[in-house]
Amino acid sequence: MPAAAAVHHAPLPTRAQPHSINPPPPPAKPTAASLPQWNALLASHSRAGRHADALGLLPPLLAASEGLAPDRFTLPPAAKSCGFLRDGATAGRQVHALAAKLGLASDEPFVANSLVSMYGRCGRAEDAEKVFDGMPSASRNLVSWNALMAALSDNPRRGIEVFRDCLVDLSGTAEAAPDEATLVTVLPMCAALGCPGTGRAVHGLAVKSGWDAAARVSNVLVDMYAKCGELANAERAFLQASESNVVSWNVMLGGYARNGEAGAAFGLLREMQQTEEHGVPADEITVLSVLPACSGPPELAKLRELHAFTIRRGLDSTGGNDMVPNALMAAYGRCGCLLHASHLFTGIRSKTVSSWNALIGAHAQNGEVSTAIKLFLQMASDCGLKPDWFSIGSLLVACGNLKHLLHCKATHGFILRNGLERDSFIRSSLLSAYIQCGRESLARVLFDDEAEENDEVSWNTMIAGYSQNGLPGESLQLFRKMQSMAGTGRWPSLISATSALMACSELSAVRLGKEMYCFALKSGLCQDSFLSSSMIDMYSKCGFVNNARAFFDRLEAKDAVSWTAMITGYAVNGLGKDAVEMYDKMRKEGMEPDEFTYLGLLMACGHAGMLEEGLRFFEEMRSHYKIEAKLEHYACVIGMLSRAGRFADSLALMEEMPEEPDAKVLSSVLSACHIHGEVELGREVAERLLELEPDKAEYYVLASNMYAGTGQWDEMRKVRKMLRDAGVAKEPGCSWINVAGKVYSFIAGENSLPEMDEVRRMWHGLEQRIREIGYVPDTTVVLHELEEEEKVEALRWHSEKQAIAFGLLRTARPAKVRVFKNIRMCKDCHNAAKLISKVVEKEIVVRDKKRFHHFRDGICSCGDYW
Repeated sequence: MPAAAAVHHAPLPTRAQPHSINPPPPPAKPTAASLPQWNALLASHSRAGRHADALGLLPPLLAASEGLAPDRFTLPPAAKSCGFLRDGATAGRQVHALAAKLGLASDEPFVANSLVSMYGRCGRAEDAEKVFDGMPSASRNLVSWNALMAALSDNPRRGIEVFRDCLVDLSGTAEAAPDEATLVTVLPMCAALGCPGTGRAVHGLAVKSGWDAAARVSNVLVDMYAKCGELANAERAFLQASESNVVSWNVMLGGYARNGEAGAAFGLLREMQQTEEHGVPADEITVLSVLPACSGPPELAKLRELHAFTIRRGLDSTGGNDMVPNALMAAYGRCGCLLHASHLFTGIRSKTVSSWNALIGAHAQNGEVSTAIKLFLQMASDCGLKPDWFSIGSLLVACGNLKHLLHCKATHGFILRNGLERDSFIRSSLLSAYIQCGRESLARVLFDDEAEENDEVSWNTMIAGYSQNGLPGESLQLFRKMQSMAGTGRWPSLISATSALMACSELSAVRLGKEMYCFALKSGLCQDSFLSSSMIDMYSKCGFVNNARAFFDRLEAKDAVSWTAMITGYAVNGLGKDAVEMYDKMRKEGMEPDEFTYLGLLMACGHAGMLEEGLRFFEEMRSHYKIEAKLEHYACVIGMLSRAGRFADSLALMEEMPEEPDAKVLSSVLSACHIHGEVELGREVAERLLELEPDKAEYYVLASNMYAGTGQWDEMRKVRKMLRDAGVAKEPGCSWINVAGKVYSFIAGENSLPEMDEVRRMWHGLEQRIREIGYVPDTTVVLHELEEEEKVEALRWHSEKQAIAFGLLRTARPAKVRVFKNIRMCKDCHNAAKLISKVVEKEIVVRDKKRFHHFRDGICSCGDYW
């Protein structure tokens, strides 16, 4: 190797180690006779953690005469020491070069294994694989494979592949079964990938080889099952462990806490206290393992109980370590108890940056942005401590969540003044904050300004931000750009692919969605449940609910997210009964519903007019599963009650809500008032709604339509004058259709397309045919003071009718006509579309602002309830 010649001259690390206060002196001069002593001394330094001292013995050995050279016992401890030094990769390459020069790098397993392990410790997994691949197959043993798997611990997918290769390679040999080191390396990889199936297979190997009883293996098994969400198997592995120590208890406690099982975690902690007399005392890690269970206000009492436990056991400030107090502060912040967090902070004698971060994060998390900024400045100015990435990240998260643009800009200024803008975490946090504040343009300027500094997280932040903020086109454009930069190491990840699928859903671009899925398939991302659920969501929101169901049925592993996505898919397509049937199947499969499952069910019942079923699910959610109803759940139920004319019940439920009703709730009530002619209630609701969001034209239109529908033209004119005075532009009715990859748009009353003569002739023909089977224009939906014939002419050129006529002209059988509309479909267009589907014997799908309508054989999927 080229570097071998430089080994004698390159300086190896010589800085002193904490353990090397009085290291044993080396022999006076290296000789062939004294080489074993030098080897023993080097190994002793390495074992004791005196790594620089160990490497300091190599230069005298290399400079010795008499043909003396390091042997296979010299280089392994030297390589091991390189793996523990901060700049060890450089020294490690020199040791590797020396081994190659001496012919020991590949043919001597003891040396080669130590080099693989060294490169792994230095984070150079690719170099570890190169050394391993250079070893003759006959020289590789289980230690070699274990070293390579350990080196690949940060790449678990590749690590599992290597483990399988290991089993094949060693089959039929004395080392065919994995040992303890193999198991404690591979099982965490299964946990990292969320693959309990592979974990169970490894568990089976552990049982066959007799290693499952070893304390380290049983602890890792418990941890793996807990991280994969299989608490029953974790409990079984914990109870079957023959040697339980404090680590075993801590792992099980952490498993309960991470999975939100606060009751089980505290129950096990009490059981652990009862066993302390048998030699299992709690330690700091015990407290830190349980604290994640205290994730919100309902767990405040348990958190105070745990705090008292730490004080009684003297664990609140063990050895001056502030880890437990800091974690307690963070937990009090999650539980919304800032007073206790502040008291804890005051009691810490020597406050570190981590202590300040915990208190700043607690205030930021609870919306106290101003206090968080004051603490931030106090830490920097009064205490002389330098804020780190966590301090700034906490502030930016709070600014983004509360949409405090001014505070966000102030924090950005601090970042620039202190030269922190190149930190990848801070950079992505800043991008996220600007996006959450609705300033995508500022985020894009920052993103483009230092393009070479953007890492995967920054790209994901921008792609997801565009998608979530109603800019799906920009999201897909940036995703394409990321794909084109594959050669520079910028390759779309699971997060960016999921965000791109969300953008396809918003654009109703099913063809693009299929392209995204093909990309995910080629990239090996399709095993992820969230991406699969996003695919179901994309098909559903594009109106391809049958494709969504076919995709769902092909999934090998269906989790609660997949089931919820399918239930919600049926909901947005107005198929309430199918959604309920899917829920029943989900329960039979043993899946537990969550708040999102119930939101999908309530939406399905609301769209299908299944009021009693919806009320039953709402009560079941709150009483049986103890799921706290959010604003979205109340909005669905209030909308259902109002649509059914049960205004007294809907108002009573609004009073019961834990927070004030938002615009979504009020607009659903106002819409129902328009349908049922409840003008007095509608007037009150409209006043509250326009006061809450005076810049939304659709709410003025709702109020105006309510008055016009009851013939109160003076009131209608007042509302329209308010709309003009507010300077808010009313969005015109617009429909669009995708034909052969090209999008054609239609606006009510406008005839700008070159094909409009054909469209006009087509519509007149369709109107004549549907009049023959009972169509009569419903002029009551024209809320203008016009003559009857003028109203009929206005109805004739509604945008969705133009789009349907164009679609029938340009789409061949058996393709469906798929039309998208920006506002709610009117009753007349709905009646016309039903009859058109019957006379042309073709399915027509219309997606308006609220839902999908599937017209087939003169019937709509909504059952005329929308």
